[in-house]
Amino acid sequence: MKNQEAIAYFSMEIGLDPEMPTYSGGLGILAGDTIRSAADLRVPMVVVTLLHRKGYFFQKLDNTGWQTEEPVEWSVDDFLTELPERISLSIESRTVALRAWKYDVVGFTGFVVPVYFLDVDLEENSEWDRTLTHYLYGGDLHYRLCQEAILGIGGVRMLRALGYKHIKRFHMNEGHSSLLTLELIDEYMNKKKLDSITEEAIEYVRKKCVFTTHTPVPAGHDKFPMDLVKQVLGGHEAFEIQGLCIHEGMLNMTYLALSLSHYINGVAKKHQEVSSLMFADYKIDSITNGVNVSTWTSKPFHHLFDKYIPGWEEDNFNLRYALNIPNAEIWQAHYQAKKQLFAYVNREANIGMDIDTLTIGFARRSATYKRADLIFENIERLKKIPSEVGMIQIIFAGKAHPQDQDGKELIKRIFQAKDFLKKDIKIVYLENYDMELGKLITSGVDIWLNNPVPPREASGTSGMKAALNGIPSLSILDGWWSEGCIEGVTGWAIGEMPRGSEDNENRTQDANSLYDKLEQIIVPMFYNDRQQFINIMRHAIALNGSFFNTQRMMLQYVLKAYFI
Repeated sequence: MKNQEAIAYFSMEIGLDPEMPTYSGGLGILAGDTIRSAADLRVPMVVVTLLHRKGYFFQKLDNTGWQTEEPVEWSVDDFLTELPERISLSIESRTVALRAWKYDVVGFTGFVVPVYFLDVDLEENSEWDRTLTHYLYGGDLHYRLCQEAILGIGGVRMLRALGYKHIKRFHMNEGHSSLLTLELIDEYMNKKKLDSITEEAIEYVRKKCVFTTHTPVPAGHDKFPMDLVKQVLGGHEAFEIQGLCIHEGMLNMTYLALSLSHYINGVAKKHQEVSSLMFADYKIDSITNGVNVSTWTSKPFHHLFDKYIPGWEEDNFNLRYALNIPNAEIWQAHYQAKKQLFAYVNREANIGMDIDTLTIGFARRSATYKRADLIFENIERLKKIPSEVGMIQIIFAGKAHPQDQDGKELIKRIFQAKDFLKKDIKIVYLENYDMELGKLITSGVDIWLNNPVPPREASGTSGMKAALNGIPSLSILDGWWSEGCIEGVTGWAIGEMPRGSEDNENRTQDANSLYDKLEQIIVPMFYNDRQQFINIMRHAIALNGSFFNTQRMMLQYVLKAYFI
C-alpha cells in the first residue's frame, strides 16, 4: 500500500477491541467500524490515532449513582507491535520524540488496513511530555492542544517516516486532527521553496483533505486562545490569513478543517442541514453514519442470517431478505440474545430481571442533552403502566465525562428514580459501558430508547446496532432516526417532525409522546399481538440493518470524497 495512493484516516479515538481502551464512545466506535468495512471492501486506507495508555477511564458508581473514575490498566504490547521509526516535533520549543505502534485490521478477504498508534512515552522526553498521549480527552486546553499537535503534525510526519509518500486524501474524523493541514502546507512550501503561503499551496492542501463534522454541540468544536497556541506551536503564517482558521479571536479546529478541505460532510441528512446553517460559508454534504454488521450482530442472529441470507456479511444490502425469515425463528434468536444479556445483568446487579418482561434499553454517553431521565418526567404516569397496561423494566448504561458535573448529576437522578420505582419497575444502571456491554444491550433488550434534544443528535449509531438484532427504536426524530423511522414499521417516533434547526426542547410534550406510545401501542402489542411486534422487528433488520451500515457508508466516501 505504501507505493499506491492511500487514504489516511485520522481520528483522536478508535474502538477496535473491548480490551483496548482507546475510545470513549460513538466517535471512536464509528472509526473502528469504518476501518473494518474499509478492510472488507479493500479500500487502501492507513489510520492514525493516539496511544491512550491510561484509556478514557474505568467507571465506578456508588450507591447513590455518583461516578468516580480510575485509569484503565492494559498491556499495550499484548495488542500492538512497536515500530522502529522515530520522528519529532516541537512543542513549546522543546523537541518531543514520537514513535508508533501498529495494529492490523484484517478484512474477510484478508486485506489489511494498518492502524498506527502514536506514542510519546519515551525516555528521551521530559516527564510531562511523556504523558501527552496517555489520557483520551484528559487534562485542560493546554494538554488537549499538545495532543492535537501530536495527532495532526506528528501523524503526517510519522506516515512519511513509514514510507507513505503517495497519500491521495487525508480524512479528518472530527477537527481534533486538523493541524495536519498546516503540516501539509509546510511540506508544499518546502518542496516548492516558497517563502510564504500562496493560493496554490492552499488549494493543493484543500484538494488533499476531507473533513467529517460530527456534532452540532458547541463543546464538540475545539478552540484555543491565541496566546496558548503561540506558546505551544509557535507562530505560523496561516494564523495571519483572514478567515482561514481564526474565528472570534481563537484558533478554531473546525474552521481550520472546513477551510482546507475539498469535501465536507455531516453524518446524517438532518445534521447536514444544521451544519450548513452553523457554517453557512461552506458547502456541506451528508453521508449518514452506519455500523459494521459483523461486529454488532449477536451470535444468535449471526447464525440465523447465515441460514436464510447467504452472503449477508459480504454484501450487507442482502439483509433486506430478512423479510423472508419466519417469525418464530426471529423470536427464538432474539430470546437467545436476551438470555445472554439477562445472565450478565442479573449476575452483576442481583436484580432478578424477568426475561419475559418488555425491556427498554438506553445506553450512551451521559450528557444532559441526551436526556436519559426523560422517561421519569412524569413518574406517577410511568408507575401506572405496569399495573394498567403491562410490565416493563429498563436497562441503563453510560459514562459521564469526568469534568461534566451535569452529566454525573444525571446518573444520580436515574438512581433516585430507580429507588423510588423499585416496587413497580425493575431498573438497573450498568457500570463501565464499553463495546462488549454495548453489544449485549443493543442485541438483548426489546425496545431501544433515544430521546435527545433535537437537533443535537448529529447521527447516533446505537439504534442502528439494535436494528441489526431486530430491536425496534422508540426515538426522537433526530439524527439517523429521521431517515430510519417508518412509523409502526421499523419502530416509533417520539414527538413530531419537523422540529426546526434550533434547540427545541419541550420535555413535557416529548415525555407525553413517549408515554402515549408505550401505553397505547408498544406495551399492548408486545403482550397481546406478538406476531405484529415480530413483524416490526423483521422490518427493522430488512430496512434499517440493510442500509445503516458502514459498508454502504464507506462506498459513499469512496465515490464522493476519496477517489474523485
